[in-house]
Amino acid sequence: MQGLVDDSLAVIKESVKAFIYESLNNIARLINGVSAFVLTILLGKGNILEGVHEWELRPSFHGPRFPRWMENGVSSFNQFIHELSVDSDASSVDYSSTEDNFDGTYPESPSSHGSRTSTHISYDWHWTVWMAYIIHWNLLPARFLLGMPFLLLRLLNIWGSRASSDPGSPCPRNFYSFTKAHTSKDHVVQRLTDRRRGVVEDLHLAIEIFIEAVFDMLRKVVFSPFTAFRIFVKWFFSPSAEVKDIDDDVLKVSVPMTTLGDNDPGPTERNLTLNHPLNTDARTCKDLITELGYPYEAIRVITADGYVLLLERIPRRDARKAVYLQHGIFDSSLGWVSHGVVGSPAFAAFDQGYDVFLGNFRGFVSREHVDKNISLRKYWQYTINEHGTEDIPAMIEKIHEVKTAELKISQPDEETNDEQPYKLCALAHSLGGGAMLMYAVTCGIKEKPHRLSRLILLSPAGFHDETNFVLTVLHYMRLTFDPLLVFFPPALYIPTRFFRMLFNKLARDFHNYPAIGGLVQTLLSYGFGGDSSNWVGVFGLTHYNMNDMPGLSFGVIRHLSQVKAAGKFIMYDYGSASANMEVYGSPEPIDLGEYYSLIDIPVDLVAGRKDKIISAAMTTKHYKLLKDSGVDVSYKEFNYGHVDLTKSHREDLLAYIMSRVRLVDPPLSRQGSQKAMKLKRRGQASS
Repeated sequence: MQGLVDDSLAVIKESVKAFIYESLNNIARLINGVSAFVLTILLGKGNILEGVHEWELRPSFHGPRFPRWMENGVSSFNQFIHELSVDSDASSVDYSSTEDNFDGTYPESPSSHGSRTSTHISYDWHWTVWMAYIIHWNLLPARFLLGMPFLLLRLLNIWGSRASSDPGSPCPRNFYSFTKAHTSKDHVVQRLTDRRRGVVEDLHLAIEIFIEAVFDMLRKVVFSPFTAFRIFVKWFFSPSAEVKDIDDDVLKVSVPMTTLGDNDPGPTERNLTLNHPLNTDARTCKDLITELGYPYEAIRVITADGYVLLLERIPRRDARKAVYLQHGIFDSSLGWVSHGVVGSPAFAAFDQGYDVFLGNFRGFVSREHVDKNISLRKYWQYTINEHGTEDIPAMIEKIHEVKTAELKISQPDEETNDEQPYKLCALAHSLGGGAMLMYAVTCGIKEKPHRLSRLILLSPAGFHDETNFVLTVLHYMRLTFDPLLVFFPPALYIPTRFFRMLFNKLARDFHNYPAIGGLVQTLLSYGFGGDSSNWVGVFGLTHYNMNDMPGLSFGVIRHLSQVKAAGKFIMYDYGSASANMEVYGSPEPIDLGEYYSLIDIPVDLVAGRKDKIISAAMTTKHYKLLKDSGVDVSYKEFNYGHVDLTKSHREDLLAYIMSRVRLVDPPLSRQGSQKAMKLKRRGQASS
């Protein structure tokens, strides 16, 4: 009788699974097909999608648009479960810094600390918080669906532990072990391979677990009603069965491990601390660097106005040449390493013998500041001025401090006097390029050393006379509604952990269903005036995660709007002659273009012909002003969009950038310079 019931329940369960799965798959195929149809009738899609490699409109669980080193298919539930049993100790989740493996070669400097953590400081209550709560409750069904797998796993944890302790329970199942293994698999996304699930796959997983739980409960109701009743009571009335909020960051579990070839093939347990059980990709720049076998160091930098910045490093401590990379808007240091060993400027520079520093501007959701209670509005109250006169100077001075101290230790016989014992090249993109020009000019005005030997700027901000239609509309909207901005949050970013998680998973779905991703890519490209950059690929970068992300201050937006209105690269206009006089010593903000003659180092400008954010004509305007000011400047165009200058693996672009970086020769040592002088004198005497 029991066998008959078990067989009947199994047949019904598999039938229900098959019906629901096929229904969901058909809906997904329909959406993907409609997206593909829309793509076929949109004009100009070929030009927009041509920059995205291996684009196909058929749904696939293998996202072709991730970088090659990140590609891996997202398994179905059955393959997902199967992989749990074959993962070996190679999937270790211990992310200690690679410097631990280079003891004696790369000692950690006194100023280094851990990588950026999601240290959430206290937030001031604001009416926007209440609006967020209203939206939160309106989207409660979505939260329920996404949280269903984890809710059921924790409930089954209690259920399974009770069932396994009951010797009279027929065919006991250890759901606790399943939960532990499942959670460990979730954390595998922290490795180099991207295995995160999208929203659609989360629904599949939730349905799978829900159906299993329902039919397992039906079986218990039939054969063991008393046990089923105890489980229901424990679910709803026992305090120990309370389910934690799904946003818990840390989950400690014991994972069964076994390695082929062991004398005792039985699995052993190892305690692991698993961060991000929601299966979102939250790898940091540190994770990407160390997983590829490179050394890593994180240095905390505090600006003069109290902001805490993260200066990351791929250290080559005895190198006498260094490169400093600075990102642009809605970006972070991760953008310089996102294409792995072959396609990333940071790794290319390190492999060429450079000490690599990766800068991060202020403006992350984690809001790191010396004042732990800083208000939301006060934290985001900054402009491009602060990037160019606070952030960059603080990071470059820290680089100078670290490099000088390390070279004195590694090369004690060298006498540097007051000279800089290393050469520093700066590579910057977009807003980072504009801020770098501001830094170089203001250092010249203040007669302070800028420590730089060369500037390489990729589509630098500063001139925005020509902008696409959408950005132009936003500019005039900003001018019209600027007084109303005080009633809105002071920056652009995804406000809550839930929405950031949802964004992270949708980015995965855009790759699983390329027609949907292609439609999003096309619409975004149209919105940005036809810029064919891989916008969907950018969404997949891991600095957009549920714990943290880069934001954009309204102060920076206001400053860019002022630059567009003035038609000149000006510093921030504080709105009154007296305020400007207090800051600049003149009633008008400084026109940086007029002071380009103070730049005394070579400058290399790179523009994209398909760039519709900062067009090639605007970069050419920088070039003409620099050339007329007597600066040693070069100009080069590539047939790429704005984001592709840093976020796509373009061999010709990377080769050109590295050719300019290699023009920065390390300073000669004292002995080398004396030898060169003797050879020069000997040549003069012989002539």
